[in-house]
Amino acid sequence: MVTRESSRGLLLGMPVCLIWGYVAIALFMTGDGIELAFLSRYIVDLGFTPTQASFLFTVYGLLAALSSWSSGVLAETFGPRRIMLVGVVAWLVFHGLFLTFGLSAQNYPLMVLFYGIRGLAYPLFIYAFLVWIAQVTPGARLASAMGWYWTMYSIGIGFLGTYLPSLSISRIGFIGTLWMATFWVALAAVLIVFMVKDRGAATADTPKRLAERLRELSRGVTILFDQRSILITAIVRIICNLTLFGFPVIMPLYLTSAEIGFTMEQWLHLWGVMFIVTIFTNVMWGWVGDRIGWLRQMRWFGCVGGALATLAFYYLPLMYGAHFELAIVAAVALGICVSAFVPMGAVFLAIAPERQGAAISAHNLAAGLSNFMGPAIATLTISWLGVQGVVWVYAALYLVGAVLTCFIRVEQPGLGTDTEPVPHFPTRARPECSDLAR
Repeated sequence: MVTRESSRGLLLGMPVCLIWGYVAIALFMTGDGIELAFLSRYIVDLGFTPTQASFLFTVYGLLAALSSWSSGVLAETFGPRRIMLVGVVAWLVFHGLFLTFGLSAQNYPLMVLFYGIRGLAYPLFIYAFLVWIAQVTPGARLASAMGWYWTMYSIGIGFLGTYLPSLSISRIGFIGTLWMATFWVALAAVLIVFMVKDRGAATADTPKRLAERLRELSRGVTILFDQRSILITAIVRIICNLTLFGFPVIMPLYLTSAEIGFTMEQWLHLWGVMFIVTIFTNVMWGWVGDRIGWLRQMRWFGCVGGALATLAFYYLPLMYGAHFELAIVAAVALGICVSAFVPMGAVFLAIAPERQGAAISAHNLAAGLSNFMGPAIATLTISWLGVQGVVWVYAALYLVGAVLTCFIRVEQPGLGTDTEPVPHFPTRARPECSDLAR
């Protein structure tokens, strides 16, 4: 990977040259996440089964995983900006097809087809930007830079993407709200084109021969078997966001049921609170992880804390009903714990600094598989275990993740450790980010 490390181009740990790109991430995820917290409930209300609703998200997650795997290498080869714009165009096209010929027509096969293909688009945008961050950020501050990245992600998918529907559904309906998403995605593209001055580095011999690009792409998988710590870290990466993608599938059905009694608006506000918390804790955990150790933070706060918060999210409403204040406690706890995983991308890069492209591809593949596994677990188990059983599966997997972190060997840049040493990050020194011509 071509890197352009900067020590003077950071603002609170965020690369100054990419500030508008961070804003674009928030805007894009606002559009992409608008339907996340209500689409499963809406599909069931149309007459489809909960299993059919969760299967739609499962297909989406599977194709997102495939796209996530390739996005890092594609961004390295052709440049992050180009790949992000390809993602925007694909998203707008297939979102329109999903709404017009799938959801509005209540045609389930076309819903699955177009929504699934749309899943290929969003990783191209958000994970290509991760490559951009890695190109311009010093290795010892990667966790802080990625903390800001996940903060913007949370502002989009969680805060704006959740609270906007709570205001718009009563005014323009579900379909109108889904069409509104196109505005935010298009606005993100405008920022990337006109406001981000850094061009993003691409390989010198772009475009590469097809065979060579495919070989490079495959390294994002082969590195999982070449380096055990990468494989274990990938498994933990899959586990860490199970609730983030699984809860929006099952919790609207559970919390808005007659048994619990929350309204759809209350559920959206509750889920939004969880993401509001992550806006602040993503940055906090990025700073803390750079100082106390990435793995220690993820083990105790992310995995163990995440298991407890996952159970609380289910059992507090079960015991106390539609008690919004108590449900808020569980949402806050979940937000704190989920965001403790923000150093994950930096861990991949620190394990294999000499193979950063493959490491990022492995990270992105694991992130996409998390998007797939959250709904997939619900699809496979909700019909015979119910929502309670799905929640226990998520909690148990978080505890498995805590154990797995004990077997990851990594030396954290800027922090002395007694773990297995790895080479330093290979970088090409540059005083500050600038407009680069390819």
